[in-house]
Amino acid sequence: MEPHQAVAVIEPVLEYLDYAGIAVFALSGALVAAAKRQTFVTFVFFAVITGVGGGTVRDLLIDAPVFWIERNAILVICIAAALIVWALPQRVWKGEALLWLDAVGLAAYSTFGAAKGLAFGVAPLPAIAMGVLTACTGGIIRDVLTGEPSILMRPELYVTAAALSAALMVALLMTGMPSIAAGAVAALLGFSLRAGAILRGWALPAYRR
Repeated sequence: MEPHQAVAVIEPVLEYLDYAGIAVFALSGALVAAAKRQTFVTFVFFAVITGVGGGTVRDLLIDAPVFWIERNAILVICIAAALIVWALPQRVWKGEALLWLDAVGLAAYSTFGAAKGLAFGVAPLPAIAMGVLTACTGGIIRDVLTGEPSILMRPELYVTAAALSAALMVALLMTGMPSIAAGAVAALLGFSLRAGAILRGWALPAYRR
């Protein structure tokens, strides 16, 4: 599929999932800066890195134009997220806010990433991988830079939830389901799985041999 045809498939329906994923991941990046009582410049830096990290790697791999280079809106969203966290008192963000924002971003971004990979001619299984990569890379970069334990090193369901959203999106699009319905179903079920991990501690079995 040609790039201009791919963009036509993605926009405008799935673009909202892209913006949602960017916004909540940017908020989660700024929250980490807030927890460490950093400057506003650091807030913006972590909001941007977390918001666009996964999508940047995805676009480079599928030979697509890097999504935030040609649009001002993406960086505006990230800066706005940093401003929101900076302006509100810390008590608003205490508790599990970061976990839930991350869960929303994970579902939205994995769904969009899989759809974009498929639209740019990526085979179904690699398209699922593009969805997982899109959803997880920004958070991994955030955790590495801040010295936090990566979610990848914990048994609770995280990558699995991203894979569920991505796989459902690819499968539903291939059956001919309209993209808005496929995106809603895939994102909702991926978020539900991640919510179960947060609330009930759902996890994969660890290696014990």
